[in-house]
Amino acid sequence: GFQTVQDSPYNTPLGIAFLEAGQEMGYDIRDVNGEKQTGFALYQYTMRRGTRCSTAKAFLRPIRLRKNLHISMYSHVIKILIDPASRRAYGIQFIKNGKTHTVLAKKEVILSAGAINSPQLLMLSGIGPQKHLEEKGIQVIHDSPGVGKNLQDHIAAVVTFLIDHPISLVINRLVNLNTAIRYAIKEDGPLTSSVGLEAVGFIPTKYANRSDDWPDMEFMLTSTTTPADGGTQVKKAHGLTDEFYKEVYESVNFKDTFGVFAMMLRPKSRGEILLRSKNPLEYPLLYHNYLTHPHDVNVLREGAKAAVAYGQTEALKRFGARFHAVPLPNCKHLPLYTDEYWNCYIRQYTLSIYHYSCTAKMGPATDPYAVVDSHLRVSI
Repeated sequence: GFQTVQDSPYNTPLGIAFLEAGQEMGYDIRDVNGEKQTGFALYQYTMRRGTRCSTAKAFLRPIRLRKNLHISMYSHVIKILIDPASRRAYGIQFIKNGKTHTVLAKKEVILSAGAINSPQLLMLSGIGPQKHLEEKGIQVIHDSPGVGKNLQDHIAAVVTFLIDHPISLVINRLVNLNTAIRYAIKEDGPLTSSVGLEAVGFIPTKYANRSDDWPDMEFMLTSTTTPADGGTQVKKAHGLTDEFYKEVYESVNFKDTFGVFAMMLRPKSRGEILLRSKNPLEYPLLYHNYLTHPHDVNVLREGAKAAVAYGQTEALKRFGARFHAVPLPNCKHLPLYTDEYWNCYIRQYTLSIYHYSCTAKMGPATDPYAVVDSHLRVSI
């Protein structure tokens, strides 16, 4: 196809060790995009010649000169134009360089703005929960209570291991003249790494139905982790306070580590997206409601426990792997490794993997919270 998928141009020695550790725990190495998913594999990437192969590079760049295609960069869509009588979308409005522009559609408008901006634009255009739209002073074209509801996301508990060998991705070895030259000339090397992601494992916890190939836990296995940059960028990305980072990670700044991100695949907690105001340039309000369902806490706890066991396999012990067992600040009163400690752990250090979804639900006309039908047409 047009979008290039390839293996990583660069792996540390940990990549193959991650697969061997999975085998040691009784799982097969397989193509996780194939017939069966349970098992371990090296990551594949939408990458071309060492750089990201985005959808724009794959699909738009080859046809960008077509006379019937117009691409507007640096443009912010503010409204879908909908005829209140026929309820048909007939165009959009967008802002570019401080000016408002209108584009009319001959046939249809395709809304593809992601799980956050799609419901925001629908509500700004008059499709959404009637009471909420009226509170924001927006003319209601269709009362669709499911718009912005049912927000789901993949979240992960971070489990860090120290190792004795200088093979992981540490910032001062990752960013230097040698790696830059290797990247520029050979299009490989550590600068082609996708934030250290090397291997993936899909496993069932005790809460999954083991008679089905339907794992509920994903291990994102990285040849780096939180303190690899000395508390500069990763700390911010993970939303850690200075106090938390200093107590837990400062002692291992720039040390060789690897991480297991124990990610829950099918959360039962549900959030929602609401408008802050009818101003389309204001960010919407996100109420994630993470871990409000006890099932999610249970699955993440079992994933974290499995991650600790995974780090104790012989395949990883060869590198001197040991769990970074500094208790988290709010959990020090609980005995390490108990279920109570892990429940506390995941409530204190769990992060989003940015897989927001489900805020414009597909469903039959009998489902009052369905936003689109089976043909992806907005149900009005």
